[in-house]
Amino acid sequence: MDLEKPTAEARQPERQSEGCLVVAIRIPVRIVVLVLVVPVRMVWDGLVAGGRLLTDAVLRPLGRALAWVARAVLVWPFVGLWRYVVVPLGKVLGRLGNALVVVPLVWLFRYVLTPLGHGIAWVFRGIGAGLGWVYARVLTPVGHAVLWVLRGLGAGATGLGLGAYAVAAWLVRYLIVVPAQWLYEWILTPVGKAVAWCARGVGLLLSMVITGIGFVLYWVLRLLLVLPAIALWRWVLTPLGRALAVVGREVGAALGHAWRIAGHISLAVGRFLGTLLRWIFVEPVRWVYRTVLTPVGHVVRDAVLRPAAEAARSVGRVTRQVLAAARDSARQARADFRRMLFGEPKEEVAVDRREPGGADGRTLGSSTTALTKD
Repeated sequence: MDLEKPTAEARQPERQSEGCLVVAIRIPVRIVVLVLVVPVRMVWDGLVAGGRLLTDAVLRPLGRALAWVARAVLVWPFVGLWRYVVVPLGKVLGRLGNALVVVPLVWLFRYVLTPLGHGIAWVFRGIGAGLGWVYARVLTPVGHAVLWVLRGLGAGATGLGLGAYAVAAWLVRYLIVVPAQWLYEWILTPVGKAVAWCARGVGLLLSMVITGIGFVLYWVLRLLLVLPAIALWRWVLTPLGRALAVVGREVGAALGHAWRIAGHISLAVGRFLGTLLRWIFVEPVRWVYRTVLTPVGHVVRDAVLRPAAEAARSVGRVTRQVLAAARDSARQARADFRRMLFGEPKEEVAVDRREPGGADGRTLGSSTTALTKD
């Protein structure tokens, strides 16, 4: 597969295949569309820039502030209410419900209802056992005796009624069944076949008539509707659609080119306006800040602020020294007053201790213990 870009010679036949009508339509359409699209594109770019500025400078900070306010007003109180009120209250209510409801119900079920249910089940089991004994020992023998009596009575009645049954069967066979069979074989079957043959003939005739009518209607509709519609589609609508497709394609291409050219024009106008605003507003302000405010600020810093800071630091150091001297004097005066009232404090008498104090205590890991000392 050839992945190289087509050269100018390869693209030339496609370009030459376009007729003069397409070229004649293309140039005016592109000019008109460019004139119409440039203001729209400039307005669109202005709206986009304004929307971005509004979003970055107003809407996003406002949204963050509103989100923080909503969180502080709606979320945090409910979280605190849930965490410090509802959850502890729910735990307390759960414990109270367990102690006041669940435990008594469990005790009632375990020590009252369960033994009572066992007693009732034992009573019903006894009643069922009694009824089973009555059914097995009383009702079953009585039923067997009644069934034996009925069987004997039925056998006697059967012996008496065999003759009457045979006579009734012979009469039904030769008075009803045999005439009905003869009527079906010799009358109803030929009549049914004749009716079926007539119905098939009528159906064939109707199918031929309907087929002829459908053939005539098919050609009438074909000549009156289908062929004119095919001719209209082939010789009118198809060329018109191709022409409209060419016009629509050229209009779409013109809109795309005009939109891109308008974008470049809008970008150039925006850069020009930005440069103009920079030279009118930003550069004078920058020049004033750099040539006027910065030297003045340096002068104020070197001539006023730094000496004032040094003076403030000197005053602070002097104040701290004065306060330290005052504290020492007050401390010495309190010590002299205490010595004058209560006398000199007694000196502590040194006591001979067996164990050394502080870091000189015995350790098992040291080599100066009683066990390891030479």
